[in-house]
Amino acid sequence: MNPRSSICPMLSAAAAVFAFAPAAAFAQAVPAAAKVATATSAQVKTAHRTADGQPDLEGVWSTASVTPLERPPDLGAKEFFTKEEAEAYQKKMLAAHEVVAPGTYGDVHYNMAQFGLEKGQTKVAATIRTSLIVGPTGRIPPMLPAAAQRNAARAAALKGHEFDGPENRTLSEQCIMWGSEGPPMTPAAYNSNIQIMQGRGYVAILQEVIHDVRLIPIDGSPHLPANIRQWFGDSRGHWEGETLVVDTTNFTDRSAFHGASENLHVVERFTRQADDRILYQFTLDDPSTWATSWSAELPMSKIDGPIFEYACHEGNYGMRNNLSGARAEEKAAQAAGK
Repeated sequence: MNPRSSICPMLSAAAAVFAFAPAAAFAQAVPAAAKVATATSAQVKTAHRTADGQPDLEGVWSTASVTPLERPPDLGAKEFFTKEEAEAYQKKMLAAHEVVAPGTYGDVHYNMAQFGLEKGQTKVAATIRTSLIVGPTGRIPPMLPAAAQRNAARAAALKGHEFDGPENRTLSEQCIMWGSEGPPMTPAAYNSNIQIMQGRGYVAILQEVIHDVRLIPIDGSPHLPANIRQWFGDSRGHWEGETLVVDTTNFTDRSAFHGASENLHVVERFTRQADDRILYQFTLDDPSTWATSWSAELPMSKIDGPIFEYACHEGNYGMRNNLSGARAEEKAAQAAGK
């Protein structure tokens, strides 16, 4: 459950990390009076600066999108829609409503529209791309045979034990992390919002989903030793002109973004394109999983916010209900077999 009811307490924790930096470092430059959308590139760059002169990415942003990660096979090599095709596709996707008939997921979960969580109720950045993945195929490269065997062996070991205990459930069901949180960050079904905060030597990205905070050093410090592994990997950032580049390694073998291994290497790029838009790009490389690297891009839209609490935590009643339901089914099967 994630009722949008109160400000996420993790926001205070992230802010506390920056409390020792001079207050002036967090002040934002006054935006240009003219609309950024009609300003020149030089005006846009001047308008978006923090007090210490860094490109300003701060604010609450939506990563919501109707564009799929992978291009639908029927579109072949068509990388871009026409403007009219893109508008029609977006209108169609945003008009779709969750099915809440008795016995469906929407019925037993909750009505998305009731809480303002349907995509049609969310600001979605316009794009004419047919997939977030860029390039002729628009799809994740085929998995290497060894990687396919690795993932198949993991699934086989779990088969028949899916409900033995909480440790057998997915990380998202355990409320440890959500696959869309990244890196790389991808659009979530709902709560697809982030808040970016900048301080001296750090950039923080607060996720609305699972209320996680990524603290990214931008002080030139090296990655953690290879034997230290983390759910979100180890991120280090630096500026390349107007773009924040974030390099992440040191994942665990359970993070497994789309079947990747602990050797996954992610490079993210954040570029402020306008007052209400950031272009987010990422490239994934994992020689243990794919023969080639692959890249994607996603426009982020600025929203008013605030970031709300996503009330999901380890040991929540949903987990207890799932496991108790499994025990009930086992008892019923035993009774039927007598």
